[in-house]
Amino acid sequence: MIHSQVNVLAELLEAAAEQTSERRVITPLAELERMAASMPPPRRLAGALRAPGLGVIAELKPRSPIAGALTENYDPVSRARQYTAGGASALSVLTHTAGFGGCPEDLATVRLASHLPIIRKDFITDEYQVTEARAFGADALLLIVSALSREKLGELLRVTWRWGMEAIVEVHTANEADIAVAAGARVIGVNHRDLRTFSLDLTLIERLLDRVGPDRVLVAESGIRSAQDAERLRISGADAVLVGEMLMRAGDPESAVRELAEITAPPRPRPWAAWRSPRAW
Repeated sequence: MIHSQVNVLAELLEAAAEQTSERRVITPLAELERMAASMPPPRRLAGALRAPGLGVIAELKPRSPIAGALTENYDPVSRARQYTAGGASALSVLTHTAGFGGCPEDLATVRLASHLPIIRKDFITDEYQVTEARAFGADALLLIVSALSREKLGELLRVTWRWGMEAIVEVHTANEADIAVAAGARVIGVNHRDLRTFSLDLTLIERLLDRVGPDRVLVAESGIRSAQDAERLRISGADAVLVGEMLMRAGDPESAVRELAEITAPPRPRPWAAWRSPRAW
C-alpha cells in the first residue's frame, strides 16, 4: 500500500507511470487508437451534472492508499448497477492499480452495466492514458493541475477533446483554479484533500468559488462523509459532488446515493470574473 505522508501525490504519479509503461508494451498506442475510434460516441458528463438538483458522481474503488480496503468483495458490475438505480449522475472508476486496486479494464465492465457517463479517475500525465480511457469506454477523465505543467495540461485537454471526451480538471488552490479556467476547462473539481499530505479542508470550495464563473460545472471532491456534508457543499456553490469512500463503505449503496441525489438546496450563485475568462493556449 502507498502510505508515505511526505508526498502522496508523487508516489501515486510514479506508480501510475510504471503501470502505463507496462501496459504500453502489451498494447501499443496505435492499437489503442484503433480501439478508441471504434467506440460509440461518448456520453455527455457536463449535461448530466447540470440536471436539476445536486449532481452525484458515485465512485468505484476497492481501496485507498491511506484507508486501505473499502470493501471485502469488489464487484464493479453490481456496484455500478446500485449507484445507477440510486440516481447517480455519473460514475467515477479508479483505474490506478497500486494505490486503489483498479485497472483500465474496469471501465469497460462498468460501461456495460450502466447508461451513465463513465469517468476514468487516475493520475494521468500521458497521451497514452487518455487514449486508453476512450478505448475502454470512458466518456470523461480526471486531470490534476498540480500534477501537470500548463503546457502538458493544455496538451492533454486537446487530446481528450479530440476523442470527444470531457475532463474534470482538478484544483486545490486559487492559482490552480485560474490555470484550469485559462485552459478552457468546462468541468472544474475542487479537491478538498491536499494530495501531497492527504490533509482535508471542506471550506476550500467557498474560498475558490469566485475563481470559477457560472458557465462552468463545479464539482466538490473528497471528504464527503454524509448527506449533511454534501448539502453544505451544495449550498457553498457546488453543482455536483464526487463521493467515494462513503459510498463504498455503505451497507446499502443504492439508498446512500439516493439520499445525496435528493438534495434540493439551491447552490450559492457564482459571480462572473471576466478577467479570468478562458484564453487560447
